[in-house]
Amino acid sequence: QVQLVESGGGLVQAGGSLRLSCAASGRTFSSYGVAWFRQAPGKEREFVATINPWSGGVTYYADSVKGRFTISRDNAKNTVVLQMNSLKPEDTAVYYCAASTRILAPTRESETDYWGQGTQVTVSS
Repeated sequence: QVQLVESGGGLVQAGGSLRLSCAASGRTFSSYGVAWFRQAPGKEREFVATINPWSGGVTYYADSVKGRFTISRDNAKNTVVLQMNSLKPEDTAVYYCAASTRILAPTRESETDYWGQGTQVTVSS
């Protein structure tokens, strides 16, 4: 029903910034909660940030990215954006966006229903 595509990943120096986008099919995307997850080599996938449907006024972040990352949504473009500032080498991972038809601001993989293919973020020191 919903297809998600992440973009914006790449190679950046520590302290730099990247802007990741999650583009979705269907206008009902605006009614889904959306979360970003990431997975580094040899590590488990972890929660990064989440945002509620419609206005996107409710957001929540993992402690590791709080104050550096900002999640937002542009309903006119059917996208959710993750603005990443002050990047650190430990932010290096494949980043995934996921949408939930059930949970307003999902934080767990089990709360989501649709996933993108991921985009690679590499931060050099």
